[in-house]
Amino acid sequence: MQTQPGADAGQPTIDRRSTASAGLVGRLGAALAALRWPLTIYAATRVLYLLIALIDTVWHQTPLAAEASNWDGAWYIALTVLGYPGHALHIQSTLGFLPLYPLTIWVVGQVLSSSYAFAGLVISLVGGAVATVLIQRLATLWWGDQAGRRAVLFFCLFPGSIVFSMVYSEGLLLPLIAGCLIALERKRWLLAGCLAGVATAVGPTALPIIPACAVAAGLELRRAGWHDREARKALLAPALAPAGLVAFALFLWFWTGTPFASYIAQHHGWSERTTLAAIPHIASHLGHEIARFHTFRHPGINLNYVSGVIGTVFLLWAWSLIVRVKPRISAAAITWTLFLTFEIFTSSMVPPNPRMLITAFPALMVVAYHLRGKAFNRLLGVSTVLLVAMSLVTYVGTALRP
Repeated sequence: MQTQPGADAGQPTIDRRSTASAGLVGRLGAALAALRWPLTIYAATRVLYLLIALIDTVWHQTPLAAEASNWDGAWYIALTVLGYPGHALHIQSTLGFLPLYPLTIWVVGQVLSSSYAFAGLVISLVGGAVATVLIQRLATLWWGDQAGRRAVLFFCLFPGSIVFSMVYSEGLLLPLIAGCLIALERKRWLLAGCLAGVATAVGPTALPIIPACAVAAGLELRRAGWHDREARKALLAPALAPAGLVAFALFLWFWTGTPFASYIAQHHGWSERTTLAAIPHIASHLGHEIARFHTFRHPGINLNYVSGVIGTVFLLWAWSLIVRVKPRISAAAITWTLFLTFEIFTSSMVPPNPRMLITAFPALMVVAYHLRGKAFNRLLGVSTVLLVAMSLVTYVGTALRP
């Protein structure tokens, strides 16, 4: 019997398509399953923050929008509406803040036809979700699934995660930094450089990603040799990393007449400077305030000093674990955390508060990796109590920075 032309030839094509379709569905299902845990935990903690904000709304008679845009949020919204002044100012002004987050707020506000406070909150919420997913991937890459789940729990229940429920730039910054670290791990140098370059237009806390990219590139060149063409592509990451900051400086030069206008505003307006005495200064002031409070000559204690001292102890503990336990963690992540720690410990105005600590997220991840079982559960309990107590104060007034 003669076979019809093409009859047998067509069948394998159908099989291949079916197999490809089944493979795509399988990969999609696996991707959704991987997202279920981090997004569920993240959503649950956002509900917790909403409840805290509602309590503050009833208790202090403050609108939710005002709570979400408290502290730096008011400055970001002002920058979105007013832009930058045309000359350098030696007072507090919008020049003290970098442009990418307010620019994103403006774009989202136009797209959603919403208030800028709502647009800023949407960016923070979405960015926090992306950061949570990426941090689980990093932890899983380094230590396995269980450590990845613990990292998500601690990250989302850490008091600093309030920034994802406020108009704060960390919702934009942390996904970029986490994505850059993953790209460096996978040797996707162009992507890493682009993510780092965008991050440095978000805030000065992004600057440690530049040496992190340089260290990753240096190690790759050392491993493969300078004559390896693929290895030389690693230089793209540190070359592109400063792009955001350089572009902002050039804009300020054109707009205000000096590329240092932002530094001038921060230095003179907020009295920000780098000093090795920053932490001793905080501890000394806290000691004096406790002594005054004990003798009833002072109405209260500056909670930012308390937060700074606790944050210092926590970060030093995390570094002791990195040095003593030596968990597998990339050189780029260690470099990011090391330079950020120096930045935090030497800032005269921004102590190691929860917002700065969550920016140093590899340190949080190492703690979650090290603690297991009952010890980890106790850590989560303490962190949750601090989250609730500190957030109730942070959302209203000016007593405690996020």
